[in-house]
Amino acid sequence: MAYMLFYALLFSVIISGTVLYLTRSRWLHLLPVPDYIYDRLPSSFTADVEAGLSSTEFDIASNIASGDSRAGLDIRAKREVQAIMRNQHVNFDEARRIYTTQRFAKNNIGPDGRPRDPKFVSFS
Repeated sequence: MAYMLFYALLFSVIISGTVLYLTRSRWLHLLPVPDYIYDRLPSSFTADVEAGLSSTEFDIASNIASGDSRAGLDIRAKREVQAIMRNQHVNFDEARRIYTTQRFAKNNIGPDGRPRDPKFVSFS
């Protein structure tokens, strides 16, 4: 009887583990995992370039050449852009565009840069 219970428990753990593994892309982002567990993001412009967070359209080489002492790009934005690059398999420029569009949408700003507020008045 104990063997039957052990095998049933083992079988259910294996099946549950397999289902969780195969569906991890749907629920993994919901877990409150500390940021330092995944990876350490660079904290200087030189490290940002080495991490692939630069392109011809978004060149931070001038910051490096001028000896900029700031900590580099925004850590939260870097993390989100890298997640977009990894999940959607796009390059840095496209991931930056997607990130900016998402930020605009969160702040009720249209893709063209104009506010969507119905009370907004502009004079041209």
